[in-house]
Amino acid sequence: MKNIFKIFRFMIPYKGRIIAFVILSILLAIFSVASITAVLPFLQILFKQSPVVASAVPWEMNATAIVHNISYLISQYIVTHGQIATLGLLSIMVALLFLFKNLFEYLTSFVMIPLRNGVVMDIRMTLYRKVLDLPLGYYSNERKGDILSKMTNDVNEIEVSVVRSLELLFKDPLLLIAYLTTLIIISPQLSLFVLGMIFVAVFVLGRIGRSLRKSSYRAQNSLGDILSAIEETLSGLRVVKGFTAEKHMTNKFKGLNDKYRKLCNHASWRRDLASPLSEFLGVGVVVAVLMYGGRLVLMDNPTLSAAALITYLAAFSQLLNPAKRFSQSYYNIVKGMASADRIDAILSAENPIKDGPNAQPIAEFKSKIEFRNVSFKYIDDWVLRNVSFTVEKGKTIALVGQSGSGKSTIVDLLPRFWDVQEGEILVDGVNVKSYKLRELRSLMGIVNQEPILFNDTYFNNIAFSVEGATADDVEAAAKVANAHEFISTSPEGYQTVVGDRGSKMSGGQRQRVSIARAVLANPPILILDEATSALDTESEKIVQSALDNLMQNRTSIVIAHRLSTIKNADEILVINEGEIAERGTHDELLAKKGIYHKLHTMQQ
Repeated sequence: MKNIFKIFRFMIPYKGRIIAFVILSILLAIFSVASITAVLPFLQILFKQSPVVASAVPWEMNATAIVHNISYLISQYIVTHGQIATLGLLSIMVALLFLFKNLFEYLTSFVMIPLRNGVVMDIRMTLYRKVLDLPLGYYSNERKGDILSKMTNDVNEIEVSVVRSLELLFKDPLLLIAYLTTLIIISPQLSLFVLGMIFVAVFVLGRIGRSLRKSSYRAQNSLGDILSAIEETLSGLRVVKGFTAEKHMTNKFKGLNDKYRKLCNHASWRRDLASPLSEFLGVGVVVAVLMYGGRLVLMDNPTLSAAALITYLAAFSQLLNPAKRFSQSYYNIVKGMASADRIDAILSAENPIKDGPNAQPIAEFKSKIEFRNVSFKYIDDWVLRNVSFTVEKGKTIALVGQSGSGKSTIVDLLPRFWDVQEGEILVDGVNVKSYKLRELRSLMGIVNQEPILFNDTYFNNIAFSVEGATADDVEAAAKVANAHEFISTSPEGYQTVVGDRGSKMSGGQRQRVSIARAVLANPPILILDEATSALDTESEKIVQSALDNLMQNRTSIVIAHRLSTIKNADEILVINEGEIAERGTHDELLAKKGIYHKLHTMQQ
């Protein structure tokens, strides 16, 4: 239950509403007790058991003085106006007291609704910021579907099961204390018997809830599996249909769905058992109270009057509702804590890639990038070993080699998507770990092999992250990227929505929009990760022309699959099994008759 305190911290900004809620809850408890105890003098008059109190005592904040003086006022009113008029007055008072009780009941909910919704919004926003903040390495071990499940279903479960129940955990204990105090004042002997019965009931309910949290945790994990399967199916729908694997995928999903159904059944059975069982136990306690209380009324020397017993039962019946809600809240919180555990797994995840305590700013790139004896591994095996090279400002360095040789890892280390284990990477002579991360990355523009576009307009995709970009700025960037022509002929021009991941465009068009985005950002350092390898020959020429425009007067690191695109690079590094096997210009490497020459010959 320790994670419940992590939910509490999201309530701190709403402390004003919490204070108002507590005050209203106290008023609710006062009027709840008053509305029930006002029935006692009504019944005493009805049964002709009303005590005659001849004098008042000084008002004090204790039950004896309050009851005595109220009885005195009622006695005086009976003497002056008669019993029927007094009954009428008491009836109006009881009605008013119940009116105020229900008014404060509503007001407690009214002030808590913004808190509930606000806390859920804050949790979701904190999760989203954390998702953006965590390094890429975190997502290598996580499934997107499970993360989506945590950000949607688990957050909703927190709102339904925890935040709503916390409201009851504040309010219901006050009501329970108020009603129990009233019961003790009416009959201490009967109340002692009732408390014993309640403890038995609570013990029975507690036994049932022990496995609920574990069942709920498994159910939420299973839902994450389902969402992951859905996400994978939608992403790979072309492959599924192409290989006629619909039946295979359906059977796989059916198994996950059936597992989730069974887990939900078990969790729901345990949760829903709380309400009928608590009601049955409550009825059992009421029957026991009737038997024991009736004995106190009917014995030769009665210690309880019939009117007091009826009032006692009325107060006890009001006690049952908050007690029942309290037990239900406990079950809901236990169930919701499973979601809190899953959410906390993201919130408590450590981000090793962050600004150091004395991180320094970097406003511009001045001289060179240097990889100095860089070695790196993701888990156990070294992916890079003693990689060293320098990129002077304004020069273009190309990385070539077989798939898996470590090319993409090299360019991922520069913007600190990962941090090196050995060696160092320097920008203008300073280790990249010493710079402010945001400012370091703002110096770089990245164009990937698979262009990443958002389901938004051409304009917003190109102007992505550039504040205050004008229509002229976006259009100029599109012209440099050879994208203006096809964008301007779209149905709504630059305001045309590109579809999910740019699904309404060809691969070459998507890549040119991606290049336009990099042009508008105007970074001094450019990273091109096989930007043309997935394109046909015609599209490659158009995109390569756009890339040539983009690379002018910039420092560029290019990963190339097609060697024809890097003939003019200032230096080419041939990466083989995580090491630099060869280096030189295009002509120098061909003359060596080595790995580069072999790759070039194969492509010819």
